[in-house]
Amino acid sequence: MTPRFVITGTDTNVGKTVFAAALAAALDASYWKPIQAGLENGGDSALVARLSGLPAGRVLPEVYRLNTPCSPHRAAMIDGVTIDPDRLALPDVHGPLVIEGAGGALVPLTRSILYADIFERWGMPVVIVARTTLGTINHSLLTIEALRMRQVMIHGIAFVGEANEDSEAIICEIGEVRRLGRLDPLDPLDAATLAEGFARGFDVIDFLP
Repeated sequence: MTPRFVITGTDTNVGKTVFAAALAAALDASYWKPIQAGLENGGDSALVARLSGLPAGRVLPEVYRLNTPCSPHRAAMIDGVTIDPDRLALPDVHGPLVIEGAGGALVPLTRSILYADIFERWGMPVVIVARTTLGTINHSLLTIEALRMRQVMIHGIAFVGEANEDSEAIICEIGEVRRLGRLDPLDPLDAATLAEGFARGFDVIDFLP
């Protein structure tokens, strides 16, 4: 089977896009962010292209590009756009695929559809990206519970930040999820340091069939 994953976060700004770039590069995958809310610096697809080194054709175009950096349902309303979940069908690509959601699993796309509902529809395994700072236990366990309620397959959890062994361990124990690894803070952050950081913190075998 070809590895294909959805990347979601426990919150906004937890490092989800950086991790998605690292995983896409490690798997030599295509990357897709179906909805981009906030276009500063070209959005997340531009960042992933820069950090992953993927050919331009494998950073797939978004279905919706919305101007305001907020929840997609609100950003669409501001732009006068209606998000149609039926347009978010999985792209037809050869080889591995990494899809990135927006914010967390329960971010609304419309006033009645959440990202987790789309994850359920896609039927792909999800990698949860969690920060290691204060509050991560609660946010992580809530995310795990929300996905399991929808019978979404959780591949594991990836941490981003300084090591916090007890928090990381208790999330995995209580949530009964696999700890995939941890990405250290990187300064500078570029394609080379990200590849090195991913190789140091993760085993790509854990993402292969």
